[in-house]
Amino acid sequence: MDMPFPNRDTEAVLRYGDGEFDIVTKGTFVTCAVTGRPIALEDLKYWSVERQEAYADAESSMQAELRSGSVYRG
Repeated sequence: MDMPFPNRDTEAVLRYGDGEFDIVTKGTFVTCAVTGRPIALEDLKYWSVERQEAYADAESSMQAELRSGSVYRG
C-alpha cells in the first residue's frame, strides 16, 4: 500500500525575518504575493519582513515595493 508523503505539494506558512524565515506550518512551497506563482522553499530568496509576503524574483519584489509606496520614484 502506498503511503502518502506528508506535506507533499502543500503550501507552507512562514514568518519572515531579516535574512531568514521560520516555518510556522510545514509545506513544500509558498505563493508569490505579486505573481501568484508557487515558490519552492529551497528557491525562496525574496520576501518582505514588513509585509510578511514572499516574492518569486527581484522584479516581483520591486513591484511590491513600488505598489506599497515605500520606494522613492524621484
